[in-house]
Amino acid sequence: MAKMVLERFIRDVPDFPRKGIVFKDITPLLADGQALRHTIGALAERAAARAPTVVVAVESRGFIFGSGVASSLGVGFVPVRKPGKLPWRARRVEYALEYGSDCLEMHEDAIAPGARALIVDDLLATGGTASAAAELVRLAGGEVVGCAFAIELAFLGGRARLEPLPVDSLISFA
Repeated sequence: MAKMVLERFIRDVPDFPRKGIVFKDITPLLADGQALRHTIGALAERAAARAPTVVVAVESRGFIFGSGVASSLGVGFVPVRKPGKLPWRARRVEYALEYGSDCLEMHEDAIAPGARALIVDDLLATGGTASAAAELVRLAGGEVVGCAFAIELAFLGGRARLEPLPVDSLISFA
């Protein structure tokens, strides 16, 4: 796959969602068909060697990339959501945030025992969300074979929180 400079499709939004944070907005990337196709293709290409049998993605922007990667690889897709959003019996994992905590849920039958799961999300920051998704996969009896992100905020150290899992990111901000 030919290299594309994806950074030019990422917009900085100062003081969002709160003062002092510079939000990395992927909306321009999503709006450009070639950039979107390239992002999904590059994530799928890197993930193929890990031979996942399922892609697990976190709402909401993770769904955009995760479903595309799953389709490209010809494997199933499993949504991980905030509490109360799934219609079936779900497992729940609570995880720490910089200020407080949050929860994620996954249907209890979404991952078959022994499934090889790839965690996909739009952004890796502190690693809490991806780590919680990985825990849900393990609780279901699956194996996490890696994590893939469009963007990594390397200065927040999320990659270290996911060790020893392999982590791929297309764009890294130091």
